[in-house]
This record gives sequence, C-alpha cells and structure tokens, in this order.
Amino acid sequence: MEYKEIQAKTILVKCGIPGIDYVINPYTGCRFACKYCYASFMGRFVGKKINDWGEYVWVKINAPELLKKQLTSMKNKGLGKEVIMSTVTDPYQGIEAKYKITRQCLEIFADYGFEGILSILTKSDLVTRDIDVLKRLKNTLVGLTVTSTDDSISRYFETYAPPVSQRLKALKTLHQNGIKTYAFIGPLLPHFVAKPEELEKLFISLKETGTRDIFIEHLNLSTYIRTRLLSEMKEENKEILTTFYSSQTKEYRKQLEEMIRGLIKKYDMHLLMDLVIFHKEFQSHPSKGKLDKIVAK
Repeated sequence: MEYKEIQAKTILVKCGIPGIDYVINPYTGCRFACKYCYASFMGRFVGKKINDWGEYVWVKINAPELLKKQLTSMKNKGLGKEVIMSTVTDPYQGIEAKYKITRQCLEIFADYGFEGILSILTKSDLVTRDIDVLKRLKNTLVGLTVTSTDDSISRYFETYAPPVSQRLKALKTLHQNGIKTYAFIGPLLPHFVAKPEELEKLFISLKETGTRDIFIEHLNLSTYIRTRLLSEMKEENKEILTTFYSSQTKEYRKQLEEMIRGLIKKYDMHLLMDLVIFHKEFQSHPSKGKLDKIVAK
C-alpha cells in the first residue's frame, strides 16, 4: 500500500456532473478498492494502472489552505452553487482519521458562511465524527452508498470499505441529528432481478434509518471497468459473469426499474431526479436541478 503527501494545485474544481457546480477530492486514489469503481481510471493521471486501484492514496495536505483561498473569489458566499465531496475518491476513507483533510475543509466552509449546498457521498460511518461541523453548515446533504444489506456481499465488492451494516447505522445517526441524508444505491448489483426479495430487503433497511431520498444507478461496465471486474472475478462461476454483462441490456434495465418503481411506491421513498441513472445516458440528461430542489423537504 502506497501513501504519499502531495501539494495540490487546486482543490475546488468545476464539475461536469449535471446539477453539480464544483467538486472537492481531498485524496487521489481510494483504499476502499471497490471492484466496480469507475474512478479507477484516475490511475492513468498518476502513473498507475487500472488494477492498482485501492493500492495507493495520495493526501492533498494543502487542500484546506487552497480551499480557503478559492472560496474568497466565490460570489455571494456561493449562494445557488453546489459542491460535492467527492467524485473520484472517498472523503472518509481510513486515512481521513489521521489527516482530517475532509473535516478541515468542512470547517472552512462553515467559518466562511457558505450559502450554497454542500453534498457529501461516502461509504464510511466515519462521517458521523463530523456531525458537529455538519450542523454548522446551512445546506448540507450526506449520502451513504448502500448496495446490499449483506455485509459479506459488500465486503466482496467494496473490499476495504466499512460493512454496509455500519453505513446503515450512520444514516440513522445522521438523520436523528437533523442532518439531511440520502442513500446512493449504486451500482445496482445484477443479482437483484433473480432475487427480488434482496432488493426489497434493501428498501426496508433504508426506510428504517429514516432516510427517504435515494439515488439509484445501474452498473457501469465501461471497457476499463469490465476489464478490471473480469480480472477480479475470474474465479467466479461463469453464470455470475453472464448476469453482470446482461445488466447492460435495455430489457434487463427495464425489468429492474419496474421492480424499483414498485418498491419506491410501497415504502414511500423519493427517487431523486425521478430516474434510475444509466451512466451512458446520464451526462446528456436534461435535468439540471440542484439537490435543494429535488430532495424531499
């Protein structure tokens, strides 16, 4: 495992995701090493290979200082803007417990009096450590990625991430502390069509946390992700691999989305953007609404 302290050139970066204005990635690389992670492409920018994903983390030790400087040039305290932490790393991976880069950035937003939306997406219950700072922020949304209710499944696909049971507890704790929360069911694991009871169990578990808002995304099998998954899953049953590949077909996605719509209605959930995201189509989606408009009040 390679850890390195680096000096970043910038930290508040314009974001190409519809509805998001800026992104902050406090780290380069991610120790969670999720097998399906699209962010493994980042390796090519730092001299690493796709299969090195999860084996290196570079800490942007000057991120808080950079953020403090960049915020001063933001008009109206960022009113009407949305910032997300993070898109190509997890802001609460293990190394955050030592360096506290994410926490320091949150404190800078709070001290600055940021008026925009600050959205956090993580797979770690470490986020609950910062509830005190989150309460100081005017418009904060915290999302936890939850792809299963089975810790063994989450451990297989999200190798070093905290088990999903801890993430569900974190969602409940955040909700109880008055923090707006959402769950990110992404990617939708292909076995749900064959085991609809597992998908319903997931909705029940989310409902019990008090979280109503959900993002859902189909599995992204771009070439580099497919190559990595094939390498990681080469010992698996061929039937499982076939199921993964079939998840990209329109027929499969339609079947899965019909199941999801039924469960959303049954458990009174709110599907953000009112669509199940499919990566190839999402970037051109006409919806540009900010999360403060689409998250249930």
